[in-house]
Amino acid sequence: MMSVPTTFRVIDLRVSIGVDAIIRGISMDFFANTVTSIMGPSGCGKTTFIRCMNRLHELVPSIQVSGDIVLFNQNIFSVNPMLIRRQVGMVFQRPNPFPTMSIFENVVAGYRLNGIRLAKSESSQIVETSLLKAGLWHEVKDSLHRKGAFLSGGQQQRLCIARALAMDPSVLLLDEPTSALDPKSTSHIEDLIAELKESVSIIMVTHNIGQASRVSDYTAFFLAGELVEYGTTQKLFTVPDDPRTEEYLSRKFG
Repeated sequence: MMSVPTTFRVIDLRVSIGVDAIIRGISMDFFANTVTSIMGPSGCGKTTFIRCMNRLHELVPSIQVSGDIVLFNQNIFSVNPMLIRRQVGMVFQRPNPFPTMSIFENVVAGYRLNGIRLAKSESSQIVETSLLKAGLWHEVKDSLHRKGAFLSGGQQQRLCIARALAMDPSVLLLDEPTSALDPKSTSHIEDLIAELKESVSIIMVTHNIGQASRVSDYTAFFLAGELVEYGTTQKLFTVPDDPRTEEYLSRKFG
């Protein structure tokens, strides 16, 4: 699809719970230093799809997965999932800072969870760098040892992004990262996404058609567990190949 390096390659991915098929044979590539949006109506499999990309789906009882997901030429299903999650960070729909931890502790929480000991100076550098990347440092640098609960919703979401970036991932998965935020906070996150793609590949689930058009280089349209269409955002939004894509973009359903 383009000449830049591939980060993820998904090959005939199928996911089901019991007899219910959730993902039906999806194959697609994702590229370095780009933003890819995955859009589609509720229940079409978007969140399940990206949860497979860092093996969070394995936390769901009785889920069945077949096919391959390759990250930098390595099948993620043949690697310890904790190693995959260090390379592939994830930020969820609602901001979820650890409530008993300070801002500082939240940022480096991934290291503690992975049993990685850091020197104090190393922790401090990681915290500052991660909060700078997330556009939050100058707002919280004098409050690092307060609980994250005092932050606004948008700040909490940027704290969660900083926590994911602290592990220095190659890919960042965002699951509806602004759906719980006000318009001003949403704008801050969208600006941040545009900056972050310089250093990390971003794959984002969104219901917000306008958001996909604003921030994405590539967009995929899912429907009933299938990949209907995938291409550059400009082409998909202006001359989609599939009439179902056009109907969704014109809000005839979803």
